[in-house]
Amino acid sequence: MGRPRTNDDAVRERLVSCATEMLATRPRESVTVRAVAAAADASTTAVYSLFGGKDGLIRAVRDRAVAGLFQSLSAVQTSADPLDDLYALAAAYRRWGRGHTHLYTVLFGGVQSFDPGGQVGAADPVRPLIEAIDRARAACLLDGEPTPIALSIWATLHGLVTLELAGALDTATADTAFRSAIHATLRGWTTPAVFRTLRQTEPGP
Repeated sequence: MGRPRTNDDAVRERLVSCATEMLATRPRESVTVRAVAAAADASTTAVYSLFGGKDGLIRAVRDRAVAGLFQSLSAVQTSADPLDDLYALAAAYRRWGRGHTHLYTVLFGGVQSFDPGGQVGAADPVRPLIEAIDRARAACLLDGEPTPIALSIWATLHGLVTLELAGALDTATADTAFRSAIHATLRGWTTPAVFRTLRQTEPGP
């Protein structure tokens, strides 16, 4: 008789990792408890014991993605220039997406929703962005409400990163597109005086 399997942290890690890859690369309906358990060399009982079922496992995957993105964005240092900070946050978002392609796909690929206009929690990835936008508005650099500004930045970022991860853009093209698109998006929300200045001197990458 084989040794009984224990539902420990190692099993949990394997289940979350396998579920992440499967959710990112397969139709969601094919990602069953049995399929994930088999891929993780675990029992179906482990999924129910550790996560309460398939929905709980998917939440665990999403929670990992949210925590990872939040950590990446929160690591961006605040400077004296909120516009530089917003560009740095955009760059951190891109780096995280490129470095965690499966988690990015699960988070933003339709498996779970992400609402930049919703209530911002303490560990919400959008919080660092909103805080930088608030600093820019307080400094009279941006003109507009925080939610539409955040949504436009995220929509631009999501489009760029999604194209890059899909292989539609080579590295050089993606770099150029990122710089020009993020600068253009930020310029579009600046006050008239700042807009004129940024046409001559844009923040560097």
